[in-house]
Amino acid sequence: MKRILILLASLLVLGTTQAQTPPLQKQKPQTSERQTPPAPVVSPEVHADHRVTFRLRAPNAKEVSVQIEGASKPLAMQKDDEGVWSGTTDPLAPDYYGYAFIVDGVAMFDPSNSATKPNFLFRVSELHVPPAAANSGDSASPTWEIADVPHGEVHHHFYRSKVVGDERGYFVYTPPGYDPRGKQSYPVLYLLHGYSDDASAWTAVGRANVILDNLIARSKAKPMLIVMPLGYGAPEVLAPASGVFRDPGITHRNFDRFREALITEVIPRVEAEYLVIKERDSRAIAGLSMGGAESLLTGLNNLNEFAWIGAFSSGGIASDFEKEFPGLETNANTQLRLLWIACGTDDHLIEINRTLRAWLASKSIHHVDIETPGAHTWMVWRRNLNDFAPLLFR
Repeated sequence: MKRILILLASLLVLGTTQAQTPPLQKQKPQTSERQTPPAPVVSPEVHADHRVTFRLRAPNAKEVSVQIEGASKPLAMQKDDEGVWSGTTDPLAPDYYGYAFIVDGVAMFDPSNSATKPNFLFRVSELHVPPAAANSGDSASPTWEIADVPHGEVHHHFYRSKVVGDERGYFVYTPPGYDPRGKQSYPVLYLLHGYSDDASAWTAVGRANVILDNLIARSKAKPMLIVMPLGYGAPEVLAPASGVFRDPGITHRNFDRFREALITEVIPRVEAEYLVIKERDSRAIAGLSMGGAESLLTGLNNLNEFAWIGAFSSGGIASDFEKEFPGLETNANTQLRLLWIACGTDDHLIEINRTLRAWLASKSIHHVDIETPGAHTWMVWRRNLNDFAPLLFR
C-alpha cells in the first residue's frame, strides 16, 4: 500500500509540472529565399541632349518636386509603382546647378548624389551638365570646365581676427608658374562671396581658379593672385532672424568690420606671405551680392587702396548713396582704372543696381554698366568673372 501511495504522488507531481510548462513553439521551416533589395536609384541622370532626369525613392510621399537653380518654378515629379518619383527637364545650358527636392513641402538633398554646394544656410545638391564637346584646351568650352592647361594652386590660411574677434580663414589662388622663391611679383584680385556663402564659395562653387587657369592659358587674362576672404564682419548676421539687410545697424556693422578686417589684417598678411605688387594700381576688389556691396563700399571709399572695382548683383547697400559714399566726386575718375557694375535682368536686385548706376552717372563717375540674362545665380556670376578678369591690370 505504501508503494502505491508513493507512485500516485509522483504521478501527480509530474502531471502538475507538465501542465505548468508551456508547449514548445513550432519552428518555422528554414528557407534559403531572401527578400530582394530595391534597385539603386540613379539621380541625377544627364542625357546626351542635356535634359536631366531626377529620381527619388519616397513611397509614402504625397507630392514631390525639384527646385533647380535659375528655374522660375519647381519641376513636378511623378511616382511609379515602386514608389520612385521622377521628373525630366528641358535641355539645360552646360553649367553647374544647385538643386533640392521638395517633399511634401520640405526641402532635402538628393540622397543618390554625393555632390553638394557648401553654404552656411542653404546647402543643396549639385548638378553638372557638361558641354557636348568639352575637350582639352578647346577655346569654345566654357572657362569653368577643367581643361588640359597649366593649373594654379589654391592655398587655405587661418588667423585670429582682432577686428571681428574670431578664428577665420581665407583662400589664395596662385597662377600657374608662381614661384614663392622667385623674383616675379603679381597683381591681386580680392574676390568676395555672397550672403550665406563661406570663404570657399568662389572656388568650390564659382570655380574661380578653373576660370583663371583657362583665361591665362588662352592669353585672355594676366596672371594674378586671387584672395578670397570670409566676408562677415559681424558673423551674427547668419543667425536666424538676425535682421540683416533690414536692420541698418547690423548691416552697417557687418560691412564696416569686414572692410576693417580686410584692409588691416588680410591685405597685410597676403603682402607679407606672397610675391605681390604692393600698389593700388595692382590691387582689385570684386564680389557678388553681399560681396558686391562690400566691394563698392570698400573700394569707392578707399581709392588709395584699390584702382579696379567690380560688383556683381550687389545687395545690401542703402539707397542713400550720398551717405554710403561720402566725398565721392568726379575727381575719383583720376584714380579709378575700372568700375564695373553688373546684374542679371531677372535678378530681384536689378532696380537698386540701376538706381546706383544712375546716381554715379549724375555725378559723372565713369563706370561700365553690364546687364545680362539671368537671375540671382552662380550661372550669372561665373560669367561675370569670366568677363571681368580679362579687363584687369591692363
